Amino acid sequence: MFTSKGKQLTELQNVFLEPTDSTHRQYEALRAYFAEGLPSHEVAKRFGYTPGSFRMLCHQFRQNPQRPFFIQPRKGPHRAPKRDPVRDQVIAMRKQNLSIYDISETLKAEGQSLSPVTVSLILKCTFRTLCRPSEVILEEPTVEGGSGALDRRFHAL
Repeated sequence: MFTSKGKQLTELQNVFLEPTDSTHRQYEALRAYFAEGLPSHEVAKRFGYTPGSFRMLCHQFRQNPQRPFFIQPRKGPHRAPKRDPVRDQVIAMRKQNLSIYDISETLKAEGQSLSPVTVSLILKCTFRTLCRPSEVILEEPTVEGGSGALDRRFHAL
């Protein structure tokens, strides 16, 4: 028994008619062309392909019709075994105003070999932006005279 309303059905139809994933869009375009028999120029226009690129997609599909469209995502470890143990140590060194090169050399002296690029990746993942040591604010900004304005002397521009 079908119990949904017409509006919901239209929204569900849009999932198939307006795919957001590129492989899903390819699948729906090829299905419309080969299974429904729609003209190639109409299918190309409907799914956002140029006529030439859609012809190329059809050619590639004819060469490999068993190609997988819906591939399961790879499952595996979502951690970096080399970076994770030293993450806190790298952050602590950065808070001491050390550069990524200094951090890399210090870790190398301690037996943990991390390149400056790897150190910067740890910091970028942690802080989202990597600032230069000269831009780090070491003192807390103060409020002048209770006006609520911050003292700009402590901010690097």
